[in-house]
Amino acid sequence: MYHVKPIKNTIMLTAKENLVKAGLDWRVRKENIISGSGIEIPKKVVIIREDNNTPLGIHSNGYEIYQNEDFMELLYKISRTTGMELHSGGMFDEGGKVWFQLKSDDLSLNGDKIEGYISGINSFDGSTSLRFGNTNMTISCRNTFWNAYREMQSRFHHTQSLTTKLEVVLNNIKAIEEEEKIFFNNIKKLSDVKMDETVREMVTAYMFDLKWQDKLEDLSTVKKNKIELFNRDLNMELATKDDSLWGLFSGVTRYTTHSMKSGDNSKAKMLGLAGNKERAIWNKLVALV
Repeated sequence: MYHVKPIKNTIMLTAKENLVKAGLDWRVRKENIISGSGIEIPKKVVIIREDNNTPLGIHSNGYEIYQNEDFMELLYKISRTTGMELHSGGMFDEGGKVWFQLKSDDLSLNGDKIEGYISGINSFDGSTSLRFGNTNMTISCRNTFWNAYREMQSRFHHTQSLTTKLEVVLNNIKAIEEEEKIFFNNIKKLSDVKMDETVREMVTAYMFDLKWQDKLEDLSTVKKNKIELFNRDLNMELATKDDSLWGLFSGVTRYTTHSMKSGDNSKAKMLGLAGNKERAIWNKLVALV
């Protein structure tokens, strides 16, 4: 399940109020694991969401719980230190993964605006450690790009104390903000370079795992339909962004945001294959300029 709620103007709200607004006002607990025949599984615990008794993940018995309220406390300290306000929060998989965003800088480009955020994610299902990175949204088309999950020095583990986490995050926030400046500068570079058909074909082939010998008529109807939607989104973005490489990448994020699947696709863009492909395409295009 996907869940997100904006929590704008949070600087005047308490941590409790922000958790309620984001739908994350709940705690988790550890329980021993007992088999159907009554045998206790050694050295393992299950993490249970307390408000609805949903099991979220299985861990070693040394796993240290990092509650949503701990996450919020950390974000408040980051906000007070950096001046960045809390913006939104949400969860996936019934709370197996939770995230918040802090509002960072924006880029104005050719009458459009790209909004920047610093995103932090934590999990109770064991899929990720607590970590931070950059995210942006292009306002004209609401395309999102979660560039948050490259390897970064702002990763840390649940066994570290909140004080240690704060020190680690604050030591890295400036580096994350510098990454955002580089990202915005690369957008400007991409917007100044015209796309050619060879690059478009390369991006399309990567998106849909096409081989050089593949012919359109030999593809499945499902894949042909996906490529048709992809080309529609590409053409729309290229038309409004002067046929530039930035328009090409915006076509990619338009497709993954709005057309790849019905409903919200944020989980796949943050943590799944869609996000991995976006980041790989971004790196390929930046390497061209």
